Parts: sequence; C-alpha cells; structure tokens
Amino acid sequence: MAKQVTNTTNTSNQNYVFGKQNYTLLLAGIALILIGFMLMIGGGSEDPTVFSEAIFDTQRLTVAPIVVLSGFTVIIFAIIKKQKAVEK
Repeated sequence: MAKQVTNTTNTSNQNYVFGKQNYTLLLAGIALILIGFMLMIGGGSEDPTVFSEAIFDTQRLTVAPIVVLSGFTVIIFAIIKKQKAVEK
C-alpha cells in the first residue's frame, strides 16, 4: 500500500520578505514623493507671452526636490530594512 503524503502548510510558518513595518515605510515614501511632485505644480502664466517669476519660487526649486529625494530615501530604507525574526 502506498502512503499518501499530504502537504499541509501553516500560514504562521511562512516567511515573508517584507513585514508590516516595511510596507508602512514603503507607503510613507510613496506619499512623500507624491507630495513633493504636488509642491512642484503651478507657477505658470495664463498668457504665454507674459513671463511669470512664480516658477522660481523657493517651494518649487528647493523644498519640493528635497521632499521627493527624502521619499526615495525612505523607500530604499524600507526595501533594505530586515524584518525582525519571529520567535516560534
């Protein structure tokens, strides 16, 4: 008689690459990138023949790129960060 082998896996024994904290950091990084791009919006002129100085605002030239780069940094940190080992 052949012995039938059943493959039962317990969901608590599965090892995931990312933990809850990694996904939270990943979403925070994506949110920072979106906020940074929203800070870059605007500053244009209604009339194309008139030059607008609003495009050289500190918000668009300094703050927004710093926010975007910090978002990418948070995403890289979320990918690199190791998940804490779960005691069994």
